[in-house]
Amino acid sequence: MYLIMGQMTYFQRRLKTAFKQLIPAEEQTMNFAGYDLETVPLAVGLDDAMAAPFFGERRVVCLDNPTFLTGETKKSKVDHDLDSLEKYLKAPMPSTVLVFFAPYAKLDGRKKIVKQLKKAATTIELGDFSERDVRTFFQAQVKRDGCAIAPDALNELVQRTDADLTLMMNEKAKLELFSLPEKTIQLEAVTGLVRQTLTQNVFDLVNRVLAKNTAGAVTLYRELLQAKEEPLRINAILQGQFRLLIQTKVLAKQGYSQGKLASTLRVHPYRVKLALQTQRRFQLTDLNRAYLGLFRVERQMKSSTLDPELLFSLFMTQFAGQKATV
Repeated sequence: MYLIMGQMTYFQRRLKTAFKQLIPAEEQTMNFAGYDLETVPLAVGLDDAMAAPFFGERRVVCLDNPTFLTGETKKSKVDHDLDSLEKYLKAPMPSTVLVFFAPYAKLDGRKKIVKQLKKAATTIELGDFSERDVRTFFQAQVKRDGCAIAPDALNELVQRTDADLTLMMNEKAKLELFSLPEKTIQLEAVTGLVRQTLTQNVFDLVNRVLAKNTAGAVTLYRELLQAKEEPLRINAILQGQFRLLIQTKVLAKQGYSQGKLASTLRVHPYRVKLALQTQRRFQLTDLNRAYLGLFRVERQMKSSTLDPELLFSLFMTQFAGQKATV
């Protein structure tokens, strides 16, 4: 029995593939199963785990998203019978490899079921990669494929994906194919083939807002709407970016390092790095005004039928019209 913890989606996928390959290919249809516990009751997965393998030596059962192991207070869409899990942990099926994939930074160690699972299972923690780790790993994987990536291309790829290794690896094959016959991934390939994440687009939007570049901010906002991004989602990520800038500015003044900020705020180190670079250029009062202004935009979006682009334009006009305060 295994408990896989951590938010590194790329390595979670690789581990799941490795567990699946414990079953011969011709037996996988009958002896491998995966269940998403956000939509499937735990009892269904446990019933499968307690079944004997079908014409084989073992079964592998993977259970994804066990939110009941966390401190999450939001009510689950399905009811989970934790008593049955407690019973299984005391007498697991010898021929079944049961794997819990918990894509969370941490579990609620106070819960009885968490203590019991950690005692019964082998725990594997997938820690977050730093930006340097992400760069090194990606370069090594590209080199293993007989290719290389130019420094400016790697910088752009990191920026467009927020240093998310999973996103970068998803783009690797396409970029390598485009690099033929030279086998070196150039900047043009990254800019032409890799879309920026919504978070990175919103980060660019934050910079335009703080620069009080009304025309540029409204244009980018319109482009996001044309890309079918939901106005409330854009606004929520904007608020999150400004909240991060405020927290970073306040804590940096108290002497927090980049690493300590990332662990305290539970934010990817790359996002903290960008926030530190940005917050230095702006006053805390401006960050607070923008943050509160976006809350008013959210309230208006939810309570009126006004066009979201108009609401954002009015916010920008008001924010840009006020003088910065020191």
